[in-house]
Amino acid sequence: MSRINVVTDDQANEEQQALYEAIQSQLGMVPNFLKVFANSPAALRAFLGLHGIANEGSLDPQTRERIALGLAEQNACEYCVSAHSAIGRKAGLSSAEIDANRAGGSEDIKAAAAVKFARSLSENYGEVTTAELLAVRDAGYSDADIVEIITHVGMNVLTNILGKASRVEIDFPKVEINKAA
Repeated sequence: MSRINVVTDDQANEEQQALYEAIQSQLGMVPNFLKVFANSPAALRAFLGLHGIANEGSLDPQTRERIALGLAEQNACEYCVSAHSAIGRKAGLSSAEIDANRAGGSEDIKAAAAVKFARSLSENYGEVTTAELLAVRDAGYSDADIVEIITHVGMNVLTNILGKASRVEIDFPKVEINKAA
């Protein structure tokens, strides 16, 4: 049970209903984590705006999902691991690739650099080394791409925190966090 209210359709005010209708038209559902965000329509609008703009960038949908999976696992957010495993499959990621992403890498050399860099950004609160920046550039990412990776890290850390703090009910096929050996 969620520790923060999940704004249901029958509880939603006019503004929340309008946001839900827009989300429903794009996703075919309103995920529970967005119903937690809806407690503050301003916060929900801010997240949806950042998400929409960030998805217009140069990073392909598969790389965005790889980053999301790597961070969700690193940050131990079961909701986000579950959600992005489902979304990643829809984006064309194989089960092996999803497992690699969750472990902090990728079967694709260029994407592996992005996932590794994203996890370092999160783990080190942005204090990455020059060598890490050079590695992601050497993999083929431009400065614009690097800024987009940073943007996706921020956005995913936000959702990881919301998912963990709220303990919102998972409304995707449940995927458990890998426990460290």
